[in-house]
Amino acid sequence: MSGADVSHRQTLSELFELHYAWLCDRLRRHLDSRECVEDIASETFLQLLASPNVVPIRQPRALLTTIAKRLIYQRWRRRDLERHYLDALSWEECDDAPSPESLTAALQLLDRLDRRLNRLPAKVRTTFVLSRGSGMTYPEISQCLGISARSVSDYIDKAETCCLRACLE
Repeated sequence: MSGADVSHRQTLSELFELHYAWLCDRLRRHLDSRECVEDIASETFLQLLASPNVVPIRQPRALLTTIAKRLIYQRWRRRDLERHYLDALSWEECDDAPSPESLTAALQLLDRLDRRLNRLPAKVRTTFVLSRGSGMTYPEISQCLGISARSVSDYIDKAETCCLRACLE
């Protein structure tokens, strides 16, 4: 472990001691359960710990709030995705209802897809969503985003490869 790693861990340990309770209190405004609050607060500090950035943090509460909000939005997006999937299943006839195992597998796949797509650059992700989610054509996407049709094709290929990898995990 390098000196920078030790310094980074020490700084984060101090941040944790000073701001964990404050962050939990702040998160209680947005989340229902104490467990969710503690999960998001802990994940916030884990993300800071995993970051390679060792620069001094001038406004720790602003940074912690930003990371925590991003985690809350991801949780909400995942919950909404699961809810939409379950709603779609409820419209199907009961005879064709999937087993709990296949439902769990489908939700896990959706979660993997969501995480992988969120790691893509914004333009790639936006291009993919416009194509697959909104049904826009490549020329329409090209015009909308101000990129070439070739870039649209490349971005779609990247996103599809990303989705395929998530399916194969």
